[in-house]
Amino acid sequence: MGPTELIVILIIVLVLFGGAMLPKLAKNIGQAGKELRAGLGDDDEERDRPTDGDDHRR
Repeated sequence: MGPTELIVILIIVLVLFGGAMLPKLAKNIGQAGKELRAGLGDDDEERDRPTDGDDHRR
């Protein structure tokens, strides 16, 4: 995505949500991304954890 597309998207978001809502919207998006990365990291830890020998059957 080029800079022109990003500017167009930013203008559309500004028109839809208004200037007062942008900081709150950006904060919520940032928190959602942080939780997503944390959730994906938890999945890696779960997969790498050793299990009992009986768990190898599927």
